[in-house]
Order: sequence, then C-alpha cells, then structure tokens
Amino acid sequence: MQSSSQPLAPQLYLVAVPIGNLADITLRALDVLSRVDLLACEDTRMTARLLQAHGIERSLTAYHEHNAARVRPKLLSALGGGKSVALVSDAGTPLVSDPGYKLVREVQEAGYEVTALPGASAVLTALTLSGLPPDRFYFSGFLPSRSGARRNELEALQSIPGTLVFYESPNRLAACLRDMRDVLGGYRQAAVARELTKLYEEVRRDSLEALAEHYSQQGAPKGEIVVLVGPLSDSARAAAAEDNLDDRLRAALAESSLRDAVNRVSSESGLPRRRVYARALELTSKSGT
Repeated sequence: MQSSSQPLAPQLYLVAVPIGNLADITLRALDVLSRVDLLACEDTRMTARLLQAHGIERSLTAYHEHNAARVRPKLLSALGGGKSVALVSDAGTPLVSDPGYKLVREVQEAGYEVTALPGASAVLTALTLSGLPPDRFYFSGFLPSRSGARRNELEALQSIPGTLVFYESPNRLAACLRDMRDVLGGYRQAAVARELTKLYEEVRRDSLEALAEHYSQQGAPKGEIVVLVGPLSDSARAAAAEDNLDDRLRAALAESSLRDAVNRVSSESGLPRRRVYARALELTSKSGT
C-alpha cells in the first residue's frame, strides 16, 4: 500500500472495516486509518487488533454509546482546529446499529465535511448469501428483547413487500424465530446467517416454521447472527389464507348471510369464491344452520 504524500483533508471519515476476515479492508481505508489525525473507534481493543494485522501503530480514541455525549465535543473541536477525524465501528460500516449517526449529524450541523469509505457490511453480506429477494429489503436492526414488544414490532413490519433483515443475539434467536413464525407466518422463507466471512461461516435457509423448530431443539448457536425473512410469496399467502379460512368464515357467518360472508372472505383472503363457498357450505352443514 502506498500512502499519498498529501495530508488528509480536515473532515470526518466514516471508515468501513471487516466484519470477520481481517483481509476484507480496502487500500483506501488502510491509508486513511494510518494517516488520519484522530481515530475514534467503538472498541479500542478490536481496532488495535485490526491495525496490528496490517502493520499500523497509532493512538486511538474510544467513542461508544456510553461516552458518546462526552467525546463528541472533543471530535468537533478537532475538526474545528483543522484536524482530520476518522470513525470506525467494531465491525462493518459505521452508523449501522451504533451511535455514529449522532456524531455525523452534529458535524454536518457545525458546517464540517463528512465522507464515507465503503466496505464490509453484515447486512449486505447476509442479504446476498440468503437466497432471498435482494431487490427490496428493510433493515430493522435488533428487535426488542421482550416477546410482547417484539411481536408488536413484527406486526408493524409484516406488510412490507420486501426482505426483512434483523440482527439478533444467539441466546434470543430461538424465541425470536418463534415470534416471527407466529406473527409473520411459518410459511415464509427465511435464513439465519452467522459468523459471516469467518472460518465457521454458516447460512441456514428454510421456512420460518422449520428454522424456529431447529433452533428451539439445537439451542443457541455461536457467533454474530443476521436473520432474514423473505416477503410473503403467492404460494405462502395462499397457504396462510387456507389455514385461516375456517376462522374467517365463522366470524363472517356470525355477522352476515352465507352469500355476503363468502363474498367478504373471498375478497379479503384472495381465495377463489368457489373454494370459499364450498367450505362455507361444509361449515354450515356441520353446525346445522
């Protein structure tokens, strides 16, 4: 790697770093990390390990959620003094599930320049390996740790017409998948990606039903985890509609005539009217109405 003889411009550099394999870093990132005036990082031990692997020795400034409010003014002061400042997270691209966005906002509001050095991202790596539709996706970070709050958030996301991407901890994975199965539908295709770019990289692909069952039986896996849930396909939507058909019909029949109930359920579920009508006749016959 050859460094430029020109000093770095006095601005904030957002530098993506590897998510596992330390070789997954760009030449530009190494150049900036070696020459920047002040290097702020989420965990000085993690960043020191990365720098050591690439033969870079320098001082580091810790910047994380517990000291961010105290350290941000120091970083702004350095920029005001014409210094260059770089920000890195533990792994991947800064600002994704870390406090970096607050620093970027204040730097921009203060009138200083911000630039980004693209690179590794657990979200994009998992998405490309999942086999799920990558054309539209929604990243939701970590879901709430409590089941009730987690289900509420999943309900708000269930109608998004794209692949859903989440971070999750190993100990909560099984419970999270069960909630996803119950709220989003067990028929949805999904993937659990862990230890991405590392020696024991694994991507398990199956329905939410099967994945919830697997991790409930196997217990918590090791490593960093990304959970991806595909959009509800036409076949899965039809299967889910069939599962709920009896409940929908009973509720509709309790409020309206057979004809109106069939029309309503057929319209809401997307199932053929003939199929809904035949099942409605079976239900009314069994109930004696």
